[in-house]
Amino acid sequence: MTLRSINAALLFACLAITGRALGTATFTQGSDHLTPMQREIERQRQRLSSAEIEARRDALMRLANLKRPEASRVAAAGLKDPAPIVRATAVHAVLSLPQAESAAVLIPLLQDKLEFVRRETAYALGETRSRSAVEALSNLLSFDKEAGVRAAAAIALGQISDEAAVNALSQVLNGSAPTKGKRKKASENEFVMRAAVHSLGQIRSRSSVTVLIAALENETNPSDVRREAATALGLIGDASAASALRAALASADPYLSEAAREALRRLRIARN
Repeated sequence: MTLRSINAALLFACLAITGRALGTATFTQGSDHLTPMQREIERQRQRLSSAEIEARRDALMRLANLKRPEASRVAAAGLKDPAPIVRATAVHAVLSLPQAESAAVLIPLLQDKLEFVRRETAYALGETRSRSAVEALSNLLSFDKEAGVRAAAAIALGQISDEAAVNALSQVLNGSAPTKGKRKKASENEFVMRAAVHSLGQIRSRSSVTVLIAALENETNPSDVRREAATALGLIGDASAASALRAALASADPYLSEAAREALRRLRIARN
C-alpha cells in the first residue's frame, strides 16, 4: 500500500468518526427540548427499526407499559411488522389509543394469515370496548375456521356488550351459523359455545332468552355450556326462564343445579 493510499484511508476513517460524533450531537441537541416521557418514546421508536425481532418486541412492550396515546401511536408501526410475534405484541401495545382509533388500526389484522395473530387481535378489540368492532368480530365468529379465533371473537363481543352481536352469538348455539370457505358445518367447539353463552349473559338482551333456554334444556350440550346458560338467564332476569331453571334444579350435575338456584334467586330479586 502506498503512502497516498494510507493517508486517504486515514482521512476517510476520521471523516466517518466525525460524522458519527456530529450525528450523536445533533440527536442529543434535538432531544434536549423533549420531556423524559418523549425521550423514552423516541428511544423505543428507534428500537422498532432493529434487525432483532426480540428488540422490536421488547420496544412494543415498553411502549405499552407507558399507557399513553402517543406511545400507542408509535407502537402502531409494529402492526405491519413482518414477524408474526411482533404483530401479536403490537395489537396489545396500541390499546392506549381512543376506542375508535384503536379499533380502526386493529380490525385489519383480523384478516392476518396467522391464527394466533387473529386471536390476539380479537382479544385486543374486546379490550377497546369499541362498538365499531362488532361487525368485524361477528364475521370472525361466524366464518373463521379456527375454534380458538372464534372463541376469542365471542369473548370480545361480550366485553363490548353491544346488542348488535346477539344474532351472531345466538347462531353459535342454535347451529344456524353460516359457513364460508374451508370451514365445514359441524358440531361447534365446546369452548366457542361456552364463550358465546357467557357473552350473551354479559350483553343481557332479552332477545337471547329463547336460545339460552334451549341451550340449558338440551341435555346433549356439554355441562359447562348448560351451567353458563343458567347463569346467563339469571343475569338477564327474564321471568320466562323460570320454568327451565326450576327443572334444572333436579339435575344430577350439582354445579348446574347450583347455577339454576342462583339464577332463580336473581329472577326473584328482579321481580321485587
